[in-house]
Amino acid sequence: MEFTEAYKQTGPCCFSPNARFIAVAVDYRLVIRDTLSFKVVQLFSCLDKISYIEWALDSEYILCGLYKRPMIQAWSLTQPEWTCKIDDGPAGIAYARWSPDSRHILTTSDFQLRLTVWSLVNTACVHVQWPKHASKGVSFTQDGKFAAICTRRDCKDYVNLLSCNSWEIMGVFAVDTLDLADIEWSPDDSAVVIWDSPLEYKVLIYSPDGRCLFKYQAYESGLGVKSVSWSPCGQFLAVGSYDQMLRVLNHLTWKTFAEFMHLSTVRGPCAAAVFKEVDEPLLLDMSDLCLSDDFIHNNHDNASEGHFRVRYEVMELPITLPFQKPPADKPNPKQGIGLMSWSSDSQYICTRNDSMPTALWIWDICHLELAAILVQKDPIRAAAWDPTCTRLVLCTGSPHLYMWTPSGAYCVNVPLQQYTIADLKWNSDGSCLLLKDKESFCCAAVPALPESSDEYGSDE
Repeated sequence: MEFTEAYKQTGPCCFSPNARFIAVAVDYRLVIRDTLSFKVVQLFSCLDKISYIEWALDSEYILCGLYKRPMIQAWSLTQPEWTCKIDDGPAGIAYARWSPDSRHILTTSDFQLRLTVWSLVNTACVHVQWPKHASKGVSFTQDGKFAAICTRRDCKDYVNLLSCNSWEIMGVFAVDTLDLADIEWSPDDSAVVIWDSPLEYKVLIYSPDGRCLFKYQAYESGLGVKSVSWSPCGQFLAVGSYDQMLRVLNHLTWKTFAEFMHLSTVRGPCAAAVFKEVDEPLLLDMSDLCLSDDFIHNNHDNASEGHFRVRYEVMELPITLPFQKPPADKPNPKQGIGLMSWSSDSQYICTRNDSMPTALWIWDICHLELAAILVQKDPIRAAAWDPTCTRLVLCTGSPHLYMWTPSGAYCVNVPLQQYTIADLKWNSDGSCLLLKDKESFCCAAVPALPESSDEYGSDE
């Protein structure tokens, strides 16, 4: 892997949907860099520090949330002289997002008083009263024709179906929730899934005309749903719960066809490979290590200070994973499936049980079995699948990048001084990774996967 130098950032950083640009917040400046040369192609000055960035789907426009003001500013890459400023007056702005047509911006006011659709074409605006959430509760169909917006009035949750062409309300229906948590369209746009707050285990499938197709409740007592995600193919719906289980529903019958438990002790027989991150002192058996001259040169100073290289060691079963029992007297307990992500081919799904924050579980949906467990030294900050192939990348706030493929797992050292990876994002074409530190970011060019590999790796 090849890494760029570190560039300054003070806030959000993200690739454009067409994979050509990187938008970076540096205080009140919005810096647009080319993803190949990393040269600055545009520089925009905002009126305050940038809190949030989002690209339009056509990669031509970009909005910046200045939530301290509060205000939204939007810019055009093809027309640098064009600018847009949105100020909702006393109502304020808590969140903003693009519509699928890249010509409308949706803002949610403080205290969820209203959601406003602002047009960049004719400066018209449409209001939807009492949105349920600021940053959640809004979902668009894959074809970009309709929006489902959750609202609440008279202590009851509703779904408003809007046309993204005219922004007229096409229908409104009440939903059977006590406190709606979020909504998401299915990948084929045939249904929406709605789930309740953690206090009530309830997952509901509705048709666009408001018919309840299925109601799913795994249990009644205890905290309920923590995360929900459709598979990219649309055939599976994964539900992560506070009871530390992952349940997968079939889209034809809406019945549970797989239940995966996250046990603190994993016993055989089990087909999964367990990879544990271990330290290896750089000065031990240096003559036996097959390291490049560049690697030895870059890490010799660290070795003299007692630093280590890391690698994965394949563990034998049974194995006991580090487990943290959440305190019973504190809110928001760290337990349940807090991280959940599907591979692009829908064959694998990775999960993190928050009471075992250093372990990442990878499940094989085709064979309904555990494929691998990655046991890290530090809690897992982020994990993301390659959008083009079956490759998973994760970070833990360490100077290392960790990767898994069906053929093995390996660790990659970031060759930058005192650089730790707090977050990561893939480019849409899978060629590049954006790696964020606290006050800087770098990018890594990711080589294509070899056809087969039998090595469980170390630093590269």
